[in-house]
Amino acid sequence: MKTNAIKRGILAVRADAGSAQQILETLQRTFAEFKDKNDERLKGVEKKFDDVVAREQVDRINADLTRLQGVIEDHNRRMASLSVAEGAGVITPEAAEHRKAFARFIRKGVDADLRDMEIKAALRTDSDPDGGYVTPVELDQQITRVQGLYSSMRRLARVVPVGSATFKRLHNMGGATSGWVGETDARTETNTPVLKEQAYPTMELFANPATTQGILDDASVNIEAWLAEEVGIAFDEMEGAAFVSGNGVARPRGFLSYTAVANASYAWEKIGYVASGAAADFASSNPSDQFIDLIHALKPGYRQNATFLMNDLTLSKIRKFKTTTGEYLWQPSLQAGAPSQLLGYRVETDDSMPDVAANALSVAFADFRRGYIITDRMGVRVLRDPFSAKPYVMFYTTKRVGGGVQDFAAIKLMKIATS
Repeated sequence: MKTNAIKRGILAVRADAGSAQQILETLQRTFAEFKDKNDERLKGVEKKFDDVVAREQVDRINADLTRLQGVIEDHNRRMASLSVAEGAGVITPEAAEHRKAFARFIRKGVDADLRDMEIKAALRTDSDPDGGYVTPVELDQQITRVQGLYSSMRRLARVVPVGSATFKRLHNMGGATSGWVGETDARTETNTPVLKEQAYPTMELFANPATTQGILDDASVNIEAWLAEEVGIAFDEMEGAAFVSGNGVARPRGFLSYTAVANASYAWEKIGYVASGAAADFASSNPSDQFIDLIHALKPGYRQNATFLMNDLTLSKIRKFKTTTGEYLWQPSLQAGAPSQLLGYRVETDDSMPDVAANALSVAFADFRRGYIITDRMGVRVLRDPFSAKPYVMFYTTKRVGGGVQDFAAIKLMKIATS
């Protein structure tokens, strides 16, 4: 059943390929029009003439570009999501039996032997009678895929399934030394590498969607898909913001919550930033220079897999910028599956990133897979509650997730400031 559903999804995406290509072509034509109109506007600015009509045209076309690029990026995410699903593996007989029992529990509240089935299906090892029931593997993966569809950080960062409350790892800080010696010279003892322990506790995230018993009784309604969609989107909105700016108290710690310092003063457990060149905006003259500085603030080993991250409003500003040789910094997607680029690097948007304002950290440039870690405690749990809000049936759904920076050298920021 799962394989057939995946195949149907893949065929649907392939059927969309033609329309996606049409959107790409429209996007590229719109970008060409945008460049022409913006060039006209810039010529007026150079002559100290503010053409209101030209400015409105540029803003309108810019909004169209944002919308078209968003459609393409959504298509790309669905393709990537289905690609993951296609290789998800075979469901064991124990897991299949558990899935049927879980469906009965969701629709009718019948939970006979469900806890024993969870253990047989290797979904849990504890015997907590009050913690709800663990969702089937398929539903759990579907919730994760819904989150991946909407959450930029889940797609970009390293995601690690964990089986304990806190995930710990060692980071090699370097420190090993060596030296040159002659053939008969004495060999002195050298320093050993310094290892630093990092801990990432998992925090509880919950959603509580409701439906009616009549809908649950309707066999034509795919309750599992509904629950995955409702819970996945709710989880995404909360954890997506936490991965960016969470304070680490009862939630993951976002990369913007760490101390940011001028990149020249960068040190471990802090994140270096490059100033935008203006107090409350990007530099008015040659703004591309600051973006080039931001790129080169990141060491080459991180740069090859780096991504720009910002919100849509910030990108709409940057889309108007040119290099000193007259080329636009931003370039649209050229084919389905390929992201848009900024100065040759992938660019992603996330509404959790701050708007451009004084002292805001509005742009990140990072190898997020090496820089940020997301820890998922295995198992999403559901507690069925038909009593608290009659005639509705509530599904109190919880998961445990953590997050934090794992390599501070892999993330650089742009601060909206003069220095």
